[in-house]
Amino acid sequence: MAPSPAAASPSLSLHQTPHFHHQTSLITWLKPPPSSGLFRRKTLPISAASSSSSTSLSITDKPTSHFHGNLIDTFETHHPTTKGATFIEEPLERNELSSRRRLFTQDPPWISALFLKGLTRTVDQTLKLEKKDIDKRKFDSLRRRQVKEETEAWERMVDEYRELEKEMCEKSLAPNLPYVKHMFLGWFQPLRDVIEREQRLQKSKSKKVRAAYAPHIELLPADKMAVIVMHKMMGLVMSGHEDGCIQVVQAAVSIGIAIEHEVRIHNFLKRTRKNNAGDSQEEVKDKQLLRKRVNSLIRRKRIIDALKVVKSEGIKPWGRATQAKLGSRLLELLMETAYVQPPLTQSGDSIPEVRPAFRHKFKTVTKYPGSKMVRRYGVIECDSLLLAGLDKSAKHMLIPYVPMLVPPKRWKGYDKGGYLFLPSYIMRTHGSKKQQDALKDISSKTAHRVFEALDTLGNTKWRVNRKILDVVERLWADGGNIAGLVNREDVPIPEKPLSEDPEEIQTWKWSVRKAKKINRERHSLRCDVELKLSVARKMKDEEGFYYPHNLDFRGRAYPMHPHLNHLSSDLCRGTLEFAEGRPLGKSGLYWLKIHLANLYAGGVEKLSHDGRLAFVENHLDDIIDSAENAVHGKRWWLKAEDPFQCLAACVILAQALKSPSPHSVISNLPIHQDGSCNGLQHYAALGRDSFEAAAVNLVAGDKPADVYSEISLRVHEIMKKDSSKDPESNPTAALAKILINQVDRKLVKQTVMTSVYGVTYVGAREQIKRRLEEKGVITDERMLFAAACYSAKVTLAALGEIFEAARAIMSWLGDCAKIIASDNHPVRWTTPLGLPVVQPYCRSERHLIRTSLQVLALQREGNTVDVRKQRTAFPPNFVHSLDGTHMMMTAVACREAGLNFAGVHDSYWTHACDVDTMNRILREKFVELYSSPILEDLLQSFQESYPTLVFPPVPKRGDFDLKEVLKSQYFFN
Repeated sequence: MAPSPAAASPSLSLHQTPHFHHQTSLITWLKPPPSSGLFRRKTLPISAASSSSSTSLSITDKPTSHFHGNLIDTFETHHPTTKGATFIEEPLERNELSSRRRLFTQDPPWISALFLKGLTRTVDQTLKLEKKDIDKRKFDSLRRRQVKEETEAWERMVDEYRELEKEMCEKSLAPNLPYVKHMFLGWFQPLRDVIEREQRLQKSKSKKVRAAYAPHIELLPADKMAVIVMHKMMGLVMSGHEDGCIQVVQAAVSIGIAIEHEVRIHNFLKRTRKNNAGDSQEEVKDKQLLRKRVNSLIRRKRIIDALKVVKSEGIKPWGRATQAKLGSRLLELLMETAYVQPPLTQSGDSIPEVRPAFRHKFKTVTKYPGSKMVRRYGVIECDSLLLAGLDKSAKHMLIPYVPMLVPPKRWKGYDKGGYLFLPSYIMRTHGSKKQQDALKDISSKTAHRVFEALDTLGNTKWRVNRKILDVVERLWADGGNIAGLVNREDVPIPEKPLSEDPEEIQTWKWSVRKAKKINRERHSLRCDVELKLSVARKMKDEEGFYYPHNLDFRGRAYPMHPHLNHLSSDLCRGTLEFAEGRPLGKSGLYWLKIHLANLYAGGVEKLSHDGRLAFVENHLDDIIDSAENAVHGKRWWLKAEDPFQCLAACVILAQALKSPSPHSVISNLPIHQDGSCNGLQHYAALGRDSFEAAAVNLVAGDKPADVYSEISLRVHEIMKKDSSKDPESNPTAALAKILINQVDRKLVKQTVMTSVYGVTYVGAREQIKRRLEEKGVITDERMLFAAACYSAKVTLAALGEIFEAARAIMSWLGDCAKIIASDNHPVRWTTPLGLPVVQPYCRSERHLIRTSLQVLALQREGNTVDVRKQRTAFPPNFVHSLDGTHMMMTAVACREAGLNFAGVHDSYWTHACDVDTMNRILREKFVELYSSPILEDLLQSFQESYPTLVFPPVPKRGDFDLKEVLKSQYFFN
C-alpha cells in the first residue's frame, strides 16, 4: 500500500520551530488562537500522519535554496527521533475549550509552494542585508587603515627609531639593521637634539631678533621633524641626484613642503585628541565639540565635510619663501649632525675615520657647451660612501601617496577629491597661478564630466599579480640585467694608463666619464626598481587597492601615486592586474591571444588578427613552458618587447588551455587596445583627409596600415636619390651611401610618433642619433652627428610630404598661438568636456631670499609670456587635450556599460570578455567627439576672447566620412 503524501514527509509545526521566528508576518494566520494556551510536543507514528495537523514541509522535495537544506539538516540533528514521524500540538488543559485535542488539517500543495517561495525571498533578503553589513564593517576597517596611513606615517617612523634607540641603549650594541636604517639611527638622536636646541633658542628670543623660520620650526615635535628631514633628503638622493649632488633650492623647498603638510595633519590630530592639562574649560569644550563633529561626519561617510572642518581650523599656506627658509635651516642642522664611517680596515690603534655625510658647495656650469655664459648654484654633495649601498636600501624609505585601500573621494573642485587627508589637487599646475585661478572659477556643473571620468578611473580596483611579482623578485635577487631589469653591478672604472701619450690619456678620461655616467644611470634605475618593488611587497597581501587620478594642465589623466602604477614600466604593468576577475568567454579567449601577440611584438603586432592568432597557435608549447617554468624553463617570454606583461598573459592562457572549459576560466588580466599613431589619428579626424585617415587606420583594411613603414620607405627613396649625386658638389651624398642600408621602421618611429607633439629638428636629431648608436655601424662621433643631422632633415621632409593636411592644421594652430602670445596673453582654450586649459609658458622671474645656508633664487611665474614656447607647444598640447577628452568620454561610457576600465593616454584596458564592448564604445565616442566643429569652435573662442586680434581662417577640410571609423577593426587594436 503506497504511503500517503503526508507520510512521505514528516510535518513540522511552523510556529514551534525557532528557525522560523523571523517569518512571523508570513505565517501568523497558520497559528492556533492565543486562547489555546501553551503547547507541548507529541510524537505520532507514521500511520497517524494522515490525520495529523500542521502544514507539511516535504524533506524529499528539492530545496529552493541552500538555506533550506541547512534548515532541514539542523532540524534532523536536533530531533533524531522524528525521522518518519509527525509532530502535533496538544494544549495543556486550562478550561473546557482547551481540554480537547486540536488537530490541524493538511494544507494543499500550492500553500507549501507559496510558503517556500516567500521563505526563499525573505532568506535572500536577509543574506543580502548580512552581506551588506559585513561589507560595511570591512569597508570601515579599511577606511580606518587608510586614514592612519595618511595621517600617522611619520609618527610610526618616529616610534620605530625610539624603539631602536631604546634597544641599543639596553643591549649596549647596535641592532642588525639595513644600511639606510643603520645610518638613520645614527643620525636620529643628534639631529633631534639640535632641532630641539634650535626650537628653544628661537623661542627664547624676542620677536624682533628671531629668525624668519622661527614661527614654523616649533610647529612639530623635534623627533618627527628629524625623521622627515632625513627621509626627504635621502629620497631626493635616490631619485634625482646628479654626480652625487642635489640642488639646495630643490632640497630646501621639498623639506619645507613635507613639514607644512605634516603640520596640518599634526595640528588637526592635536586639536581632536584628548585635552591637554593646560587647556581652559572653554578650550576643552571647543575641542570636544570639534572632535564630536568630525567623528560624526566620518561615521556618516561625509569625509569632504570633515576635511572642510579641518581646513577651516587650519593654517594658511606658507608660500615658497617660508618653505625654503625653514628647509634650508633644517638642511644645515642635518649637515652638522650626519656622519658616515668607512669599514674598519685600519689597525686597532688608529682612530676610526668619520666624515660628514653631506657637504654644502657651489657648482659652476656653462649654459651650453662652448658658451661663455656661466651659472653658479648651491648644491648638497653626498659622500660616496653614503651612495654606495643606497640602492639596496630604497625599500626601507617611507613612500607617501601610496595606493588607497578604499575608493578615493569624489572630485568636486580644484582641491576637493582624491586622498582623504593628504593634499590633493585636480591638476598638476606646477605653480601656474593663471591655471589655478581658471580651475577654481569653474563650477561642478561645468566640469562634472571631467570629475566623473577621474572618479571612474580612481574607482578601478587593482591588486598585485603575485606570480609575476615572485618571478621579478627571483630575477632581481640574481642580479637583474634581464627582462628589462637594470644590472645591479656597476661598470668597472678604467685604470689610468702608464703611458704619458696625450691621446691615450684623453681616451682614458673619455672612458672614465662614460663609465661614471653609466654607473649614475644604473644607480638611479636600481633605486627606482627598489621603490617599485617596495610598494608591490607592501600591497601584495591586500585584496585590492585604488589609484586616485588627477590631470596635467592639458587634461591628460595620471595616477597620483608615482611608483607602482599602470602608466609606468613593463615591470609595473606586469605586476598589476584587476582585483575583479571575470570569465574569459569565447571572445575573451580570442582577445587574450591577440593581446599576447601584441605584447610579444617584434613585428607580430603589425600582422592581421588572423596572423597574430596563428603566431600564438604556433608557440603554444613555449607559452605553456613559460607559464609553468618561467625562470628555469626555455624562457621564451624573455624575447618579448614587454616580457613581464607577456608572461602574465602566458599564465592566463596556459590556465585556459589546460582547463576542460577554457571559456569559464576567470581572468583578472587587463587587455589593451592601443591607437595606431594616435596623434596622427586625431589630426586626420580634424582634417578629414582620406589618404591620411587610411594611413592611420581610420578606414577598415585587411591588415593594419603601418605609417612608420610608409615613412621609412619614403626616407629610403630620398636617400637613394641623394646617394647617386656627386659627393664633391653634394656633401650629403656620402652620408646617404652610409645610411641607405640602415634605414628601417625603428629608425624613424620615434620621430614620426613625436612629430605631431611638436618635436623640433634638434629633438629629431637626438632621437635618430640614439638609434644609430644602437646599430653600431658608425663609431666616429663626428660622423655619427652628421649622419643624425641628415637623417632628421630627410625624415621630417618625408613626414611633411605624406601628412600635408596634418601639417597645415599644425601650422594654423601655431599661427593662432603666435598672434595671441605676441599680444602678451597665454593661449587659453576649453576642452569639449568643459576643462579650462591655460598654457603656463611665461618668462620666469627670479625671487632672491636669504636663508641661513645661502641666498636662494626662487623662480616665479612672470607677467611676460614666452612667445616662442606658446607657439611651438600649442599644437601638441591641443591634440593632447583632445586625446585626453576621448579617453575620459570612453571611461564614463564603459562604466555605464558595467565594464572595468583603465586608460593610459591612447591605450584603453578592460577585461578580455569585455573588449568587444569597449571597442564599440571607443569608436562611437571618437566619432561623437569629432562630429562637433572643434576647430571652428576654437577659432570662435579666440575671436570672442581677443576681439582686437585677427586670426587666419580654419584650414580647408577633406571629405572623409567619420563613420568609417566604426567599421575599422584596426583603429584601436
